[in-house]
Amino acid sequence: MPRASFSNLAIAAIAACLTAVGVAPARAQRTLIVLPVAAPTSMDPHFEDYSLNHAPQRQVYDALLTLDARAVLRPHLAEAWRQVDDRTWEFRLREGVRFHDGTPFEAEDVAFSVARAAAVTGSPGSYAALVRGIAAVEVAEPRRLLVRTREPDPFLDRSMAQIMLLSRRVHAGATREDFEAGRLAVGTGPYRHVADAGARLAALRASEADLVAGVPPAEVARLAADPQLAVFGGEGSRTIFLNPDGVRERVPHLWDRQGRPLGRNPLADRRVREALSLAIDRAGIVERVLFGQGRPAEQIVWPLAPDRAPDLPPLPFDPERARRLLAEAGYPEGFRMTLHGMVEDIPNGAGVLREIAEGFGRAGIETRVEAAPWSALAPRILARDFAVFRGGWSSSVAAGTLRAVAMTPNPETGAGFTNRIHYSNPAVDAPLAEALRAMDPARRVALTAQAMRALVEDHGLIPILSVRNTWAGRRDKLRYDAHYTGVTSALFATPVEPTGAGGPVR
Repeated sequence: MPRASFSNLAIAAIAACLTAVGVAPARAQRTLIVLPVAAPTSMDPHFEDYSLNHAPQRQVYDALLTLDARAVLRPHLAEAWRQVDDRTWEFRLREGVRFHDGTPFEAEDVAFSVARAAAVTGSPGSYAALVRGIAAVEVAEPRRLLVRTREPDPFLDRSMAQIMLLSRRVHAGATREDFEAGRLAVGTGPYRHVADAGARLAALRASEADLVAGVPPAEVARLAADPQLAVFGGEGSRTIFLNPDGVRERVPHLWDRQGRPLGRNPLADRRVREALSLAIDRAGIVERVLFGQGRPAEQIVWPLAPDRAPDLPPLPFDPERARRLLAEAGYPEGFRMTLHGMVEDIPNGAGVLREIAEGFGRAGIETRVEAAPWSALAPRILARDFAVFRGGWSSSVAAGTLRAVAMTPNPETGAGFTNRIHYSNPAVDAPLAEALRAMDPARRVALTAQAMRALVEDHGLIPILSVRNTWAGRRDKLRYDAHYTGVTSALFATPVEPTGAGGPVR
């Protein structure tokens, strides 16, 4: 199953270490040491849909399908799949697959995993919305499944690529603690869950590591110039944006220039939200903070999304116009606020927040920054203890991003399941709802673009930038296929043959 012929993988960043299983005994033992950017928040594959969790989890657990490094769907535990009709999908399962403990993988395990993903509670980023539209998972034959949806769902196959599969026999009643402790971190993937720790770039330069994820942008040029090292990178699917709470009449963390709480919410005025956007020097942030390792965003989806709006111009940087709009909205002296934001999901996340705050200051909004890891920030975000926070989202398609973060929240349909500000705009919802049911690709793309344009014009969410994913590795050990999600996996590494045995692969 693994693409690379390394015998084990060590992930060392407080996170878990994964050791390969099922490698042919005749193959020479080789070790690949990989240091990711940060530790996962959970090893329970259904607890939190978060990119830093995907990295170790997707090496231990498998899904029916997988998205390759270019976001193309490929078979995985399902060897084939097709749409039977608008509300029915068929999946044919691979034969002979077993979990690490020897338990056979069976069709009933898919139904169990879908039900579990929908039922996990207390998650700051639930998988439930991906499967809530499923009406039934039917075992038609031992290796043939029929997944029936309540409404037409053209993205069902992509949703199933996100749901990692567990055993109904092994994992019935499993708790999050069972996974964190490693007791039930049992999957069908090519690597097992063990433990280790280590440093990152220093270990790479000292030949103590073979691949390092999350290369600091300032180090990219220096590492690329090192003849012993190679830099691997590509467009990343994570786009970051501001969430301005213009929904509530009063929000915390907003004051007048004298420090008194504001009597009304300025963010409810579209002109104020536009002023925030105008105050952000996106190109400058990419250049100064990310050293070119990113792109200014004009919409909240990555540059390679097939259904992104094709005709949106770059968002302007104009602090003077921002000041005029604030004055028109009744804030000629500006106001004060706190900007909250996570720091670990992009390179130099704290620096990006500082640059945004400085731009607001130039426009007349005195801004204090509270930056924190998501694990510390999540309870406050879920409690809506913010006025504006910097978040982000990663999806291979624009419709998926809009459904998650911009559609009016609806627990029954799963719409807006991470819409933290409860944003609601019929001009976004109506075309997007049609797009999510449209089986004709051209119509679906046109409707999705319509929804995206409406969101951008309303400044309901404020795009900032998309990030480039970058790894560095030992040139004599491997090539690495940079994955659009930023997930670090030995599955994307190809060993380089030693010189004298056919020469290195280039």
